Amino acid sequence: MASVPSLASTLQQQLADALTAALPQAGAADPLLRRSDRADFQANGILALAKKLKANPRELAAEVTAALPAGDLIRDIEVSGPGFLNVTLTDRAITGTLAARAADGDRLGVPVNTAAGTTVIDYAQPNVAKEMHVGHLRSAVIGDAMVQILEFTGENVIRRHHIGDWGTQFGMLIQYLIEHPGALGHQEGEAADGEAAMSSLNRVYKASRVLFDSDEEFKTRARDRVVALQAGDPETLALWQGFVDESKIYFYSVFDKLDMEVRDADIVGESGYNDMLEETCRILEETGVAVRSEGALCVFFDDVKGPDGNPVPLIVKKTNGGYGYAATDLSAIRDRVQDLKADSLVYVVDVRQSLHFKMVFETARRAGWLNEDVHAHQLAFGTVLGKDGKPFKTREGVTVRLEDLLDEAVERATAVVREKAGKVGLSEDEIVENGRYVGVGAVKYADLSTSAVRDYKFDLDQMVSLHGDTSVYLQYAYARIRSILRKAGEAKPVAHPELELAPAERALGLHLDQFGEVLAEVASAYEPHKLAAYLYQLASHLTTFYDQCQVLSDENPAEVVENRLFLVELTARTLHQGMRLLGIRTPERL
Repeated sequence: MASVPSLASTLQQQLADALTAALPQAGAADPLLRRSDRADFQANGILALAKKLKANPRELAAEVTAALPAGDLIRDIEVSGPGFLNVTLTDRAITGTLAARAADGDRLGVPVNTAAGTTVIDYAQPNVAKEMHVGHLRSAVIGDAMVQILEFTGENVIRRHHIGDWGTQFGMLIQYLIEHPGALGHQEGEAADGEAAMSSLNRVYKASRVLFDSDEEFKTRARDRVVALQAGDPETLALWQGFVDESKIYFYSVFDKLDMEVRDADIVGESGYNDMLEETCRILEETGVAVRSEGALCVFFDDVKGPDGNPVPLIVKKTNGGYGYAATDLSAIRDRVQDLKADSLVYVVDVRQSLHFKMVFETARRAGWLNEDVHAHQLAFGTVLGKDGKPFKTREGVTVRLEDLLDEAVERATAVVREKAGKVGLSEDEIVENGRYVGVGAVKYADLSTSAVRDYKFDLDQMVSLHGDTSVYLQYAYARIRSILRKAGEAKPVAHPELELAPAERALGLHLDQFGEVLAEVASAYEPHKLAAYLYQLASHLTTFYDQCQVLSDENPAEVVENRLFLVELTARTLHQGMRLLGIRTPERL
């Protein structure tokens, strides 16, 4: 594993060294760099520094230019405007750096963060005994992508799925099961799969709800059963566990359709913090972080007020002695910081819960569980909308089941794959497999290519389009490269740094070199949409390259063919790795 510094960072260091040599009193101040539209580099830190030192910026820029060392990095440099440095890199530097990346296997020269710590990511939070719907999509997809990206950059990541597995509704379900033994389970002829598990849970839920709403005596027994559950009654807990286990069968089937790994050890639901709730409340009250208000244990904030101007508290413990969501969330923070030794806590949660988490995080800071060394961040996400711009629902106004949405995406994608299958000779099994990869990838990419906090419209026609900013476009770009490499015969991808690059080759090469920097930015800011944007731009550069630079041509010298094969092969590897980090497959043939 060999970390390969980007051309931008290498240039930045050389400019900083030149600045120090030309003007020692400036110290080792790094000029601020930005990429130009010409895929070259500009230094605009000269202007700010000249102003600070009361120097002429053009003269300062000229001194820096004169102090730059001779070498293979810079082909041309000129001072323009009020003191900009326009820098053009050599073709040798571009190809040589890419060759070093290519030699680094799957890491592609991307460094491992030596200062990485431990991050707990809370994502994919379904509810026991309830169907997953479109509202569960974004937490799962965004969270899974951030797990992959952070782990790739070197972070120790602990996954947590905070499922809803506790609450008053379980009294109703468990009491019904006690009075109707065998109601939870698969009927004769049903397979023990996710669909059957959800069917069984639905039957029990609907039947118990009817009884709860119509029979006061059953309602009383159900409420007593909640008390027994909270008290740890063995029979009640065993039946509760049955609901959890049946729900997991269903959860895993949905996550499998999403092509996501969810491990049993990572599922720690609301029930997992029960034993900590009372102690959490005691600590908050004894330290004065929480106070009693009308019988409830509350935390107040100066900047959180209701429409009437009165403070809106975070209720940790209710007047009746029950615990609110805040008690569970605060106990989870204690566990993740004190027991799991996390440096960072990331919550992939709907933006509509932002106020709740703002108050929870501030409470944890006041209690000392969060501080300068331990941070919490809500990776808030917006709503999935229909084509009409309203929350995505069926024609009947019902929230869309997540399974139905994924099935339709796969069906649409399979039709797209089948249309082109004859040209590449795909078998029926390959059509079905690729249809799944394209369909699920389309759904994930549509989500991940949008800034998480923004709402986005769910439009399957657009998602499975071969044109535009879609995962299918990227998957076809990858498959096209694999086809070219298969057709290359004896010609192999070989870097030739001595060759002059065409403009499209330079643009593609410089963009490839940015992969590591983009990943570092995505990991630090929790913004996976920037990786999606980078990959789309990479595929776009590849399209321009195809139009302007023929790869396999008898008219080209062998070294030109090899170098272009090298560029497209590295592009394929970068697309493959980038898409993998987003949780999207790249079929070899499409």
